Amino acid sequence: MIDTIRIRGARENNLKNIDVDIPKHQLIVVTGPSGSGKSTLALDILQRECQRQYLESSGQSGESIPKPKVTSITGLSPAIAVGQHAANRNPRSTVGTATDLQTYLRLVFEKKGIRDCRACGSAMPASAENGAAEIACPACGELHRSLGKADYSYNTPSGACESCSGLGSVVDIDVEAVFDRSKSIRGGAVVFWFESFADYNAAMLEAAGKYYGLPMNTTIPVGEWSEAEWDLLLYGVESPEFARHYPDKPLPKSVGRGRFKGVLTGMWQRYKEKGGQSGEAALFRSRPCTDCGGERLNEISRSITAYGRRLPELTRMSLGELAAWLEQPYAEAISDDDELLASVLQDMKVKVRRIEDVGLGYLMLDRQSLTLSGGEAQRLRLATILGSGLTGVLYLLDEPTTGLHAKDTAGLVQVMKELRDLGNTVLLIEHDVTVMQEADHIIDIGPAAGRFGGNIVGQGSLQELIGQDSSVTGSYFRNPPGMLSSRRAPQNGWITVHEASRHNLQQITATFPLGCLTAVAGVSGSGKSTLVFDLLASAVPGQSSFRGLEGCGNISGMERIDSLITVDQSPLSRMQRSSVSTYMDLFALLRKAYAALPEAKSRKLAEKHFSFNTPGGRCDRCEGLGVVMVDMHFLSHLQITCPECKGKRFKPEVLEVKYEGRSISDFLELSLEESQPLLANNKKMTKLLQLLSEVGLGYLQWGQSVTTLSGGEGQRLKLAKELSAPAKGHTLYLLDEPSSGLHPLDVEKLHLLLSRLVDAGNTVIMVEHNTELIAAADWVLDLGPGGGDAGGELVAAGTPQQLASDKRSVTGASLNLHEPVKAQR
Repeated sequence: MIDTIRIRGARENNLKNIDVDIPKHQLIVVTGPSGSGKSTLALDILQRECQRQYLESSGQSGESIPKPKVTSITGLSPAIAVGQHAANRNPRSTVGTATDLQTYLRLVFEKKGIRDCRACGSAMPASAENGAAEIACPACGELHRSLGKADYSYNTPSGACESCSGLGSVVDIDVEAVFDRSKSIRGGAVVFWFESFADYNAAMLEAAGKYYGLPMNTTIPVGEWSEAEWDLLLYGVESPEFARHYPDKPLPKSVGRGRFKGVLTGMWQRYKEKGGQSGEAALFRSRPCTDCGGERLNEISRSITAYGRRLPELTRMSLGELAAWLEQPYAEAISDDDELLASVLQDMKVKVRRIEDVGLGYLMLDRQSLTLSGGEAQRLRLATILGSGLTGVLYLLDEPTTGLHAKDTAGLVQVMKELRDLGNTVLLIEHDVTVMQEADHIIDIGPAAGRFGGNIVGQGSLQELIGQDSSVTGSYFRNPPGMLSSRRAPQNGWITVHEASRHNLQQITATFPLGCLTAVAGVSGSGKSTLVFDLLASAVPGQSSFRGLEGCGNISGMERIDSLITVDQSPLSRMQRSSVSTYMDLFALLRKAYAALPEAKSRKLAEKHFSFNTPGGRCDRCEGLGVVMVDMHFLSHLQITCPECKGKRFKPEVLEVKYEGRSISDFLELSLEESQPLLANNKKMTKLLQLLSEVGLGYLQWGQSVTTLSGGEGQRLKLAKELSAPAKGHTLYLLDEPSSGLHPLDVEKLHLLLSRLVDAGNTVIMVEHNTELIAAADWVLDLGPGGGDAGGELVAAGTPQQLASDKRSVTGASLNLHEPVKAQR
């Protein structure tokens, strides 16, 4: 029996021809600085080769998966990768459907559902035991349609609410937010029309006014317009709302003659065409369906009870509450000798317990999957996988502790150990100290990022790593740098969120000191993101008092803030063409430098010829992507190197132009850090490259697509983009777990960067779980004490030292504010 995965000569990306032996049936952590090659080893090599060999061994073609650059790999097992990009984007997917708990509940209601007879009101079974289509009321004999499992699903026509089609909410345009009634059409009455577009539409409206005999004065405030003029502006000439004013008038024949579409009509069209991602999407408001009240099911299905509860009530419980409710039905099923129902309920209890173990007990079954963070989605899938009973599998996890509070890490480690004890190999990319201490084996990759990494610098248990001089991680534990709080005193005023009640917040009033680095901490689901990103981020800079926000009484203290910048972990772009260098406007500067070369001028090549996003200089075959898609019929499409440009993206005449001895294609393959010496004479590019290195992204390649970045990398890239812009006075920065994906050594660099921002006269507020970074903050707000309905309270607020001495604070208990003891060799 082979007990080792043996990799020889790994040369993928920045890996330096490394050899590594990975013990099987153990809990293994791959760690090292950001960009050192961890993901390359775990995902680009192990996952890809496992999939390729599995396909080949099952008699299928493995050509659809490119072979990694390794001399040999032996001892592989079938692999399951649990990444942070697995969340289902379908609005119909919920925690309940993703875990199959919703399916189990539907089965419970099919067997035990009780309804009221529509004739006499007596309680009766909702389903016929013999599978008949109808069931009679035992009291009066009235026949009712027998309900099946499909009738309890909001994703089927027989179960879904007819008004919202089972989504629980409907979308409307916030009309008041679209128009400023005090302004004219030409003066900005439609908030998203820029000047020239407003003039274009004004001319069209005037033409429509002339055709219908309406004044349509586009230079007076629209608040003074008549009802007919407003109907024309809102809905357009083809709408029934406007047509009622002129029932016998034919439509204008052209746009120039006044065939105006209508502002709201156009907004709806673009919103539907782009799947809710149109440019005006922020002006749409989602509200609960008035017919079902957000419960998704039709009137009959949502009225059925089982063990005294309706199905929508159960799906709106936290999983912790659901676990308590399951005890009664399970006890009754056992006493009734109902083996099938008892088995279903037992499976539910085990599933819920595992989800609680990974720190997600605050979730509700009706929570949409697309609202889960990357860490939440990954841990939910991990808990679900545990129930599969598979053995001999290689599980690959990408930072499962992301977004997890220190107190919940033990539960997650326990779940991973259960997976291991089933006979599986669990390999995770991780930086969390607690997880490293619990690991059977650690592989340390370094010593730095990009071309300065790619080597195995240490292997063994954490204690063994500490004794290895070459180990970067071992060095951190031997001589912990210990980030120190600047202890800036809150003396520049406060921003206060008054009476916050959005989602699970319990009418709390939270204050944030200006001119300080503030951490908002607390267990997962305690209300941190709601407080910072749903409420505080909605405040308007310069206003001393901001009212009218749903779930909040007032936000005060913003009069000292000149600008507000939110940097979260939402995707930068879903377009493969958007790269690191184009996002940062670096590539535009590089194209300008190439176009200014004598060689380019002699060939009559302008800046556009050095762009892979516009026709001219790019390869026509692959349109500048460097790869082309091949239809594999029944298999997934295969991406192969473009046979025309050989992956170089550009035409030969463009590639012949060299800057510092390199073609434009060569630059796209360089890391940002590698290119710095080559561009030392270009001040603008040097400044941007230096900034990207400071936020810990120097290892990224110029041409790397932003769709490949993790949430943490994407956030730091956004932060760099904001920092590259000219200062706008006192700026309030709101950050969402900026330490996500960072090695402890890199977290120290991040702290220095954030401190620089504050010292420059700004305010930084970060939602954070990293205890080292929290301890280094000036001020901390701790929310809790639990998640979901058990959270939403402001447990403690003050300096890290004050939190550490507050017995109510779970976060304070995990802060290490003392001089760390050096590990012994």
